[in-house]
Amino acid sequence: MSFTLSTPSVAATVDSALGVPNLGALGIHLLGGVCSSAAFLIAIVYWVYPREEAGRRALVRLVIAVLCAAAMLTLWGIAGSESRGRSAHYLLQNAHRPLVAGYLLLYVSAFGSGMVEIMRLCRRYGRVSGRQWLRRGLFSTGIGAGACLIYCLNRAASLIAVQSGLEPLDWELLTPVANGIGISFLVAGLTMPSWGPRLSDWRRLARNFWAYQRLHPLWDALYGALPHIALSPEPPTRLARLARFMPRDINYRLYRKVIEIQDGLLVLRPYMEPAAMAAADRDARRAGLSGEELRAAVYATAVRAALRAKRDNVPVGAHPVVPEPSSAKEGDYAGEVAWLLAVARAYRSLPQQAPKPHTDQTATETPA
Repeated sequence: MSFTLSTPSVAATVDSALGVPNLGALGIHLLGGVCSSAAFLIAIVYWVYPREEAGRRALVRLVIAVLCAAAMLTLWGIAGSESRGRSAHYLLQNAHRPLVAGYLLLYVSAFGSGMVEIMRLCRRYGRVSGRQWLRRGLFSTGIGAGACLIYCLNRAASLIAVQSGLEPLDWELLTPVANGIGISFLVAGLTMPSWGPRLSDWRRLARNFWAYQRLHPLWDALYGALPHIALSPEPPTRLARLARFMPRDINYRLYRKVIEIQDGLLVLRPYMEPAAMAAADRDARRAGLSGEELRAAVYATAVRAALRAKRDNVPVGAHPVVPEPSSAKEGDYAGEVAWLLAVARAYRSLPQQAPKPHTDQTATETPA
C-alpha cells in the first residue's frame, strides 16, 4: 500500500477523493515506515526467540509502533491545519516548518531504529541458524534493512540541507532506488524460509534428472549384456524415457539406476582383466590424466573389455578386479553417484573399437 501511494497520481487521487490534503503522504509514512518495520521486527523476533519470549518482545515493539504512529498522526494533523494546500513532496517541501520537521524526525527515527534492530538481529542470529534457508533469509533481510536505513538517513539529511539552503529534490532519485532495493531484499528474505526449501527440492530434482540421463549410456551397455539387472523394462527411445518421467519419481529412478549399474559391475568382476587395466592405466597417464579422472578412465576401459569378454564367454579367472574403495567415497550415496558419473563420462569418451581386419582364407600359390 505504501508503494502504491508513493505513485504521485495515486496519492493525488486519494487526497482529492477524500478531501484531505497530504493524506497520501501520511499513509506512506505510517504504512511504509512505522507499520512495516514493526511487522518485519515481529516476524524476525518469532524466528530468533522462543515462542514465550518472542510474544513479550513482539508486544513491546507493537506498543512502541502504536505510540509512534499516534504521535505522527497528531503532528501531521496540527501541521495540516496550518497548511495552505497539498504538497507534491510533503516532507521535502515542508521540512522548514517545525511541526513537519518533528514529524519527519519521528518518522525516520521509528523507521530507522526498526531497520537497525533488524540488521542487528539478522547479523547475530544468521550466523548460528541451523537451517540453511533461514540463515539466507536473515542475511537477505539484513541487506534490505540496510538499504532502507540509507533512505532514512537521506530523509533526515534533508533537514540539514534545507537549513543550509540546498535543495533535497536534487538527489531525490536516491529514495526510490534505496527503497526499491530495500523492500525487494526484505520481502525475499522474509519469505525465503518458505519457498527456499522448495527451490532446493526442484534443484535436486533437476540435478538427479541430469545424472540419470548421463548414467544411461553406461547402464545401457550393461543392460545389453545383462538384461536381468533391470527391475523394469527401459523405454526404447530417449523421447519415451523423457515422457515417462514425473518429478516425484526421478529420485527413485536414479537410485534404481545406480543399484542396477552396481549389480552389473558386480557380475562383470570375473571378466575384468588386470593386464588390460594396467595397459589402460599407462595409456591414461600418457594422455595426462590423474586422480579420479585417471581411475575412471581405467575402470571404464576395464568395463568395456569385461563386456566383450562376457559376450565371448571368456572369464579371466581367479583374480577379478575390484574398484578402489576411495572411488566410491566410502559408501556415501552422493559419492557413489559422482563416481559412476565419472565412469560413465569416461566410458562415453572411449574410442570406438576398430573392426577386426579381414583375413583371406584362400591359399595363394607360390610361383615356381
